[in-house]
Amino acid sequence: MEVGIAYDLRKDFSPASGAPEDRLEEYDSEETVEAVAEALRANGCIPRRLGGGRRFVELVLEQPPALVFNIAEGHGTRSREAHVPAVCEMLGIPFTHSDPLALALSLDKAMTKRTVAAQGVATPSFAVVESVDQSAGLSLRYPLIAKPLFEGSSMGIRKCSRVADARALRVEVERLLRDYHQPVLVEEFCGGPEFTAGVLGTGREARVVGVMEIRPRRGRLEDFVYSLEVKRNYEEEVEYLVPPQQPRGLVEQVEQVALDAFRALGCRDVARVDVRVGADGAPKFLEINPLPGLNPVTGDLPMLAVRSGMPYTALIGFIVDSAWGRWTGGRKTHKDRRL
Repeated sequence: MEVGIAYDLRKDFSPASGAPEDRLEEYDSEETVEAVAEALRANGCIPRRLGGGRRFVELVLEQPPALVFNIAEGHGTRSREAHVPAVCEMLGIPFTHSDPLALALSLDKAMTKRTVAAQGVATPSFAVVESVDQSAGLSLRYPLIAKPLFEGSSMGIRKCSRVADARALRVEVERLLRDYHQPVLVEEFCGGPEFTAGVLGTGREARVVGVMEIRPRRGRLEDFVYSLEVKRNYEEEVEYLVPPQQPRGLVEQVEQVALDAFRALGCRDVARVDVRVGADGAPKFLEINPLPGLNPVTGDLPMLAVRSGMPYTALIGFIVDSAWGRWTGGRKTHKDRRL
């Protein structure tokens, strides 16, 4: 079966003058795309690179593949992650990962939190501010954390993003508004153990493939921010623990929060869910990434999957089979497809 890979490479974009250093952080590397292609070959597929944007549209119009493996982040708007799947839906081309609605919804942190909270999933109290003045007088309890409203890959999140008072919050909101040109999510900071959970499947068949605890090597846990600086220096800054070194009952609660959020948002095939324990000792939903990074070395999802007993090739194969099963309406895997 021919599988077209939709992706956006960091090297294909040029940051604007004066843009923050992480402005292209969400885009993929050649190494990631090649790793996905090799895993597809190992699963008996024929990979074809399609890229993203206009080039993707031109190539699928000229010769549509049997399936699109979608890791394209898109460009330019808060609904950018929905661009490729929207084209696929319009042209009737099967594709992996979530549909346009779930992808667009999940990129907006406030819309995501409102949706999961409506389904009973615990998430920290928050506010959305569009000006520095709006950051004053929020009915939230310090410490707080400030983030760009619709960015991923820890863009905009620094060690200084955790703030202890109104003055520090004002400084952070001003920085984020200036650098990212979008509203800012301000939420109550959770200072307990931090986890990320990988979810595979769709609907009631979705399951947690593994949970990874992210433990700081430096400083106090209650101050820890899984920031851009930490991710870029992860070998010295954090420990990745699979399975987590926490009571089994707590880990099971984390798994349930991840599954409930995944289902509430209508995600499909795969996602990675960030969860952290709040002051009340209960796990809280932070964010979901329905287009999780798939670099086999540095990607959190591949890392936790491999350490949970699922090799990288099996992870990619599962995503393909999950998508193919949805599109064929049956239990057949992609290997039952002959071109």
